[in-house]
Amino acid sequence: MSKILIVDDALDVREFSKSFFKKCGIDVLTAADGEAALRVIEQEMPGLVLLDIRMEGMSGIDVLRELRRRDISIKVMLVSATKDEMVIKEAECLGCLGCIQKPLVLEELKRLVFLYISE
Repeated sequence: MSKILIVDDALDVREFSKSFFKKCGIDVLTAADGEAALRVIEQEMPGLVLLDIRMEGMSGIDVLRELRRRDISIKVMLVSATKDEMVIKEAECLGCLGCIQKPLVLEELKRLVFLYISE
């Protein structure tokens, strides 16, 4: 089964999500910021990236832009506590699969993750 990468600057979100998906039998990688995410993606090429939009330094949309600039076509879903329509539209233009709102509904997130990693 494919690996997923969870990118979030909040340690509790990363650890909780990692624990949840490991219990579902999914290999999970984590990154605390955009720069670390890019390194993990280059090294591990996960099947799906769950990418927080608002992070210190490099934002989620910055990471997505950089992935596309490097011609890395990887499946990305944005995760956000706020709904910024402009950012979501730009992300969709960059090939993002969609945006999941926080607080996370784990069963819905699980359904989407299994859908996208099995494609």
